[in-house]
Amino acid sequence: MSTLATNAITDASGGNTTTINGYTPTMSNMAGRNRLINSDMRIDQRNAGASVTPSSSTYTLDRWRVGVDTTQRMSFQQVADAPSGFTNSILCTVTTDGSASASNLLYLQQNIEGFNISDLGFGTASAKSVTVSFWVKSSVTGVKSISLINGTGLNRAYCTTYNINAANTWEYKTVTFPGDTTGTWATGNGNGLELHFNFQVGSTYDTTLNTWAAGRFYSASSVPDITDTLGATINFTGVQLEAGSVATPFEHVDYGEMLRRCQRYCVLLGGTDGETHVGAGLWYATTAAVYQMRLPVEMRAAPVLTNVSPTVLMYIQGGALFGDAPTLNTASKSSVEFYTPVSSGSATAGFGTSARYTAGKSLLTSEL
Repeated sequence: MSTLATNAITDASGGNTTTINGYTPTMSNMAGRNRLINSDMRIDQRNAGASVTPSSSTYTLDRWRVGVDTTQRMSFQQVADAPSGFTNSILCTVTTDGSASASNLLYLQQNIEGFNISDLGFGTASAKSVTVSFWVKSSVTGVKSISLINGTGLNRAYCTTYNINAANTWEYKTVTFPGDTTGTWATGNGNGLELHFNFQVGSTYDTTLNTWAAGRFYSASSVPDITDTLGATINFTGVQLEAGSVATPFEHVDYGEMLRRCQRYCVLLGGTDGETHVGAGLWYATTAAVYQMRLPVEMRAAPVLTNVSPTVLMYIQGGALFGDAPTLNTASKSSVEFYTPVSSGSATAGFGTSARYTAGKSLLTSEL
């Protein structure tokens, strides 16, 4: 009996091969190798494709946070502009130009939960290198800044660069970061590792490139800020962070699965999907109801509630009343209980009720 070669696969004709379409399956390129979520920019629960100019640090597309320490100079939007194999990217546009003061910071980041980097061994002698690959298109050519930062205390950083060769052209980039053998890195549900695409960095946050540094740093003084140019744009999609020193093909994940991964950190109620049924409960009093909701996935932590002008319809026997914005009575990682008063009308205390959004939205979030 013949012995199959390592990684051999039997093809449809009965022959043996070590590759599929030139791609060799190994432990490092199996499913789950990309530590980033929504890195093809398909999911935007908060803004549904609308452009936003955050006045402070906030999330834009799911899992992608804009960091702003001082002046906000850019807008961010999910757009249908992408290289072959992708449908969406995040468009970042300079809306106010200006040179950075020492404390200025503006960047696009993703925080990676400690559970999802625990095998990298950061902070130990066996720390693994990681490779970041991505597609980028910018109206401004030249050197741009990218960095990794320790999510625990923001006290370890590795800053390096990539280059835009041609304006307004999709380009594929890869950057390898050596594993950090120093520091304390979260391996549970805390903030383990931050990836940053940097747009404006003040001198306070400059350091030496291509080495792990003790402190919170993002770039080097030699790297120009894209915010120097009014109207400059830069798009990203297909971002992948994986163990090892070689970039493998992008790990495409079906939409439903990716939405569930996003919902570990953000669950949308209402919004652009029309009427959203939330949960069932009872009238706590004649003018207030409580109702429960089982969350679609277990969230990272017990969520907090943010309301954005919601209109909630509360059913009563023979009709319905419009409720005020809900509040959280209790919350766990897997379920929540809402408390919603009504501004006019009343019901019979103890009767059953159910609730649905007819306008506006609420967000349950447990972001890092």
